[in-house]
Amino acid sequence: MRFAASGLMPANWLFDAPREVNLEQPAGTPETIEIVSHCWNYAHLLQYQIQSLIENEPADVRVIYTVFYAPEDAKTTKLLRSTEKNRLKNIEWNFIPLDAPDLMRRAIGRNKAAKSTVADWIWFTDCDLLFGKDTFPSLVEELTGQDNILVFPETVLRTSLLDKNDELLCAERFSASDCMERDCVKSHQFEKATGPVQIVRGDVARKYGYCDQIRCYQQPKERWVKTYEDRTFRWLLGTHGQPIEVEGVGIIRHVEKGRYHKRSPFSKLREANRKVKDKLLAR
Repeated sequence: MRFAASGLMPANWLFDAPREVNLEQPAGTPETIEIVSHCWNYAHLLQYQIQSLIENEPADVRVIYTVFYAPEDAKTTKLLRSTEKNRLKNIEWNFIPLDAPDLMRRAIGRNKAAKSTVADWIWFTDCDLLFGKDTFPSLVEELTGQDNILVFPETVLRTSLLDKNDELLCAERFSASDCMERDCVKSHQFEKATGPVQIVRGDVARKYGYCDQIRCYQQPKERWVKTYEDRTFRWLLGTHGQPIEVEGVGIIRHVEKGRYHKRSPFSKLREANRKVKDKLLAR
């Protein structure tokens, strides 16, 4: 699939895919936007994303904030339970537990969200992305009259690569707005809708899902896997996306990839089963 998605042939030769990326009927002013994140061992980053939403609650659009997580991740579960106590007018908390192997393949959660969304637009992002005070007003403005089925914030602010001991990642008290005011923050330009900056028309997401027809990207895994499906998703839609100007978007970059080096409970169970098997064979 990675080879095919490199542009070998149009996706609609093989799959049910959009014939046009620019729709005849441009979008109206969005009333609802869904934001989709995944979190596995990244509660210390997710807390900033949640705080940025609370600090910058949108006034003119309703946000459904969806987070996929595994109950085995105790820190993330605790954070989400605490977050649910915040009652906000224009933000709906939507926290969905998954079995750990389903969480490890990001496309599974994204596909579930895409097929079930009720929003006008759905923003697939990562838990290390932050929203600023002007993010939602500028996003609503850019989406109003938009005729492309896939768009992305072209310019974002990013921190330098932070060590695991950086005060920003270790702070117990935090302010999301402080994150993007550090000296290490630089402007970065995206060239395509990738990773945390994929914003899709809601009706398109409901019809095609997120790599819904690609079986290999809907299979559970026992550890977090590389997200190669991003490119396949763009290939299926037939576009790299339309760049738009969304203000105040920030990303926390970090050296340590906790999602890779920490084993899931299923890995531990597999190892225990292997030890039992070895003992039986020794008899």
